[in-house]
Amino acid sequence: MLLNGALILIALVAGALLLWPRLSGAKLWQATITPLASIIGSGFLVLGPILNDAYGYYAPLVMAALCATAYLFGWAIRYNIAAIETDESRTALETRLERIASWVLSFAYVISVSYYLNLFGAFGVSLTPFDGPDNARLLTTAMLLLILCVGWLWGFKALERMEQVSVGIKLAVIAALLAGLAWYFYDRTTAGALQINPPGKTGWNGIALAFGLIVTVQGFETARYLGSTYEPRIRIRAMRLSQWLSAAIYMIYIVLLSYVFRAGQFKLDETAIIDMMAVVAPVLPGLLVLAALSAQFSAAVADTSGAGGLMEEESGGRIPQRFAYLALVTIGILLTWVFNVFEIVSYASRAFALYYAIQSAIAAAAAQRRSHRVRAVTFLALALLGTAIFVFGQPAE
Repeated sequence: MLLNGALILIALVAGALLLWPRLSGAKLWQATITPLASIIGSGFLVLGPILNDAYGYYAPLVMAALCATAYLFGWAIRYNIAAIETDESRTALETRLERIASWVLSFAYVISVSYYLNLFGAFGVSLTPFDGPDNARLLTTAMLLLILCVGWLWGFKALERMEQVSVGIKLAVIAALLAGLAWYFYDRTTAGALQINPPGKTGWNGIALAFGLIVTVQGFETARYLGSTYEPRIRIRAMRLSQWLSAAIYMIYIVLLSYVFRAGQFKLDETAIIDMMAVVAPVLPGLLVLAALSAQFSAAVADTSGAGGLMEEESGGRIPQRFAYLALVTIGILLTWVFNVFEIVSYASRAFALYYAIQSAIAAAAAQRRSHRVRAVTFLALALLGTAIFVFGQPAE
């Protein structure tokens, strides 16, 4: 009971800190919160159990590699942000690649909405008598249809107001979760009961799985599209800060998680983190479900709106946003009933990796034109890496 109370208090204090006017009103923080919330959103719910099961005591190294890869892709996008604002002589190739990237991103958003709402469905039924894959899919389908109705009839302005609240809830719960894990890690350490699990995936299978997890550290690119609100310097700083903070949170999380649970102790599914956290403290599963439901719904609304806006813009108005929403929901329902969450995670990872590959190719072309040859070669290597992730990424089993 004492631990439960302490964790609730930590969540409340963290939430109050996030609402502190000097923080919430700071321009840099306002620009940072969007990419930060995207990076440590859905991935936080599924990544820990997957890495623990697949990589054992190597899990922190894999997490570090994912964060480093994301940071390098972010570097390419930050270079493009600066280049676009300071260079009026973009080539036809760069302009064409930028348009292709926008289309790829819109389709990546289509897949990510299915990913978010499948997690919503799984967590929504997880602590009820109706827990099961079919009921989770029914709830996911209902939420997709709700989003279609709202978007078709009224647009998303009212629902988008949920984003700031859901971000605060999510980060506050993560603070409580990390505190609970730290206590449990200390308890296991003093009892001499830490677990050193051998990796379950090695060699090419381990690399291909890591490729399929890049979506769990995705989201930093949202700073690229805040140009109407923030100047380039702020967007670049916000993207960099969001990646530093999310990397620190993820590394602490994975280090604490990877050595306290035995491999195979819990069934690997999309809600495995709930069973794990129930061992740490009884209050954490309920807090996690609260955070998951608010965060996944608001993220799905944001990506639906983003996909619709991109499709309308890139089609020159030939695809109205309402019809883009219809296409998105249709594809989302198809993905929901044909694939499991881990497969959808892999497809989303590959779609975002293709977007990062194209952005890296744009950065390489711009760097070559500006005689930044070392950067041009580095960005070209990143484009090849993104392409490899797109081709070879595999889902967790």
